Amino acid sequence: MKITVQIVIDAQDGTPPATEQVAAIARDDLTMASAGLALVEAHEVLSGIQHHLVTAQAAVAAVAGRDCASCGRARGRKDTRHIVLRTLFGTLRLESPRYKACPCAVGGPATVSPVAALLPERTTPELLLWEARYAALTSYGAAASLLSEAFPLGRTLHATAVRQRVERTATRLEGELGEERFSFIDTCPAEWEEMPRPGLPIVVTLDGGYVHSSRQTSRKDGWFEAVTGTSTPGDGGPAKAFAYVQTYDAKPKRRLYELLRSQGMQDNQQVVFLTDGGEDVRDIPRYLNPQAEHYLDWFHITMRLTVLRQMTRSLPPRPADTDDDDDAPWIPDPGQADRDLERAKHFLWHGNTFRAMQIVEDLRDDFEIACAGPDADDKQRAFFERLSEFCTYIGRNSEEIPNYGERHRCGEPISTATAEGAVNQVISRRMVKKQQMRWSPRGAHLLLQVRTRVLNDDLAGDFARTRRPGSAATSRRCLTSRGFSRSPTTAEGGRSGIRVPLLLFYARSPVPSFTAPGRASIAGCSRIRVKSVTSKRSLAPPSRSRTGRIGWMPGVSGGSGALVMIP
Repeated sequence: MKITVQIVIDAQDGTPPATEQVAAIARDDLTMASAGLALVEAHEVLSGIQHHLVTAQAAVAAVAGRDCASCGRARGRKDTRHIVLRTLFGTLRLESPRYKACPCAVGGPATVSPVAALLPERTTPELLLWEARYAALTSYGAAASLLSEAFPLGRTLHATAVRQRVERTATRLEGELGEERFSFIDTCPAEWEEMPRPGLPIVVTLDGGYVHSSRQTSRKDGWFEAVTGTSTPGDGGPAKAFAYVQTYDAKPKRRLYELLRSQGMQDNQQVVFLTDGGEDVRDIPRYLNPQAEHYLDWFHITMRLTVLRQMTRSLPPRPADTDDDDDAPWIPDPGQADRDLERAKHFLWHGNTFRAMQIVEDLRDDFEIACAGPDADDKQRAFFERLSEFCTYIGRNSEEIPNYGERHRCGEPISTATAEGAVNQVISRRMVKKQQMRWSPRGAHLLLQVRTRVLNDDLAGDFARTRRPGSAATSRRCLTSRGFSRSPTTAEGGRSGIRVPLLLFYARSPVPSFTAPGRASIAGCSRIRVKSVTSKRSLAPPSRSRTGRIGWMPGVSGGSGALVMIP
């Protein structure tokens, strides 16, 4: 038995449809081995269909782009070149005819290539998406091998190529973030009352993990920290992870703010931040929400206390006759130190930091006296250093220690257990555990952005929103502090007749200068009459619309610029 797979291409322009053969499959009697399609045969069918489909699309585009868009005159053909298009189902070599420029186009390029203009990049978004997915879950080398086996790529895929394209994808995603700000609170209590009723509190946990550095010279050094965490809505929605490299990322607060806004955070909604109290993550969640509550994680407190109590068991015991001898050196009792730490833990559990600090500081003073003598034990010095570090840790974070017992009885979160799991899932599994690779801060940061989007199941939506990343025809989104976004549009200058690209966004800076007079119209806004002023004068008084005051921000060249809305 022979099965022939054909496709019929109908251009719908009056010409008869064309039939093309894709593959021919031969089969004998039905057996377990001959049932269905083999992987090689499926690859042949898919790559054949795509070859004829894209070839027909390129031919139609070449014919449609021959006529001049201004005057309608047919351009003269200069030559034909070929461009390579890398797709998920094969590597295509397409004909790209070049036409001579129309005489009406003065000052433009000498030749025009419609197919090359429509395909500014040589890799399709579908291939970029699957490369990013595979590379986010396994090593670059394994991702290249798995992609070559699962899809008919038509070429050898190298790990370096996968890494470079994944980093370019992450760089494009990074470009969508807005500017970093010290505070993201733009509303007042009067506006909070007018907002819809918020949902349950959002719980955000932050923690850090360490990654092998590519500049590592020994086993003890060459590590850098990557901060990760989770955001869990209180109404039972899916939790989302985020991560960044502290020494590389310049927009950590913006990154966390946009994640919270994507989960529906309002300025009148409570947000609970749980951190380990470290200096690198303690200030990140501040000024993101006016109703935010910042707490110290109980797990890190009890972990430090557990280590201290275990160290007391190895301390030298206090001699029995020390109390009667005034000249004997002072040696603290290890048993009493263990009981004091247990009392301090009890007070911290109930949020009484004042009594806890009194106990810990008295214990620290006792061991400071013992370590001052010439006969001090090394274990006593080590215990004293660890105890002093714990005193400093509690003192700096005393304002963020709540009544953990009360919160626990009410079912409220007190620990960053989800963040500990995020460190293992986001960082360790891909970069540390059973991985012999070394990372640069930039490479680790960019991969973490792709990996968190894959784990959050957001990467496909990012590709769907941007359609073809990096294309000149792509309509970029403008992320603002209020979550408002609008794709760029164009407006015609009323007097000069030139088309001026306009970009709509919010700003709180003074009204900028204006360079192009005329009228402008934007979807969702009333028509705006802009006064004719010079480039060095401000727009005063500002025009009014339904959404705020309007001003013009000039671009770097010509009439390109942006309308600025000042709420």
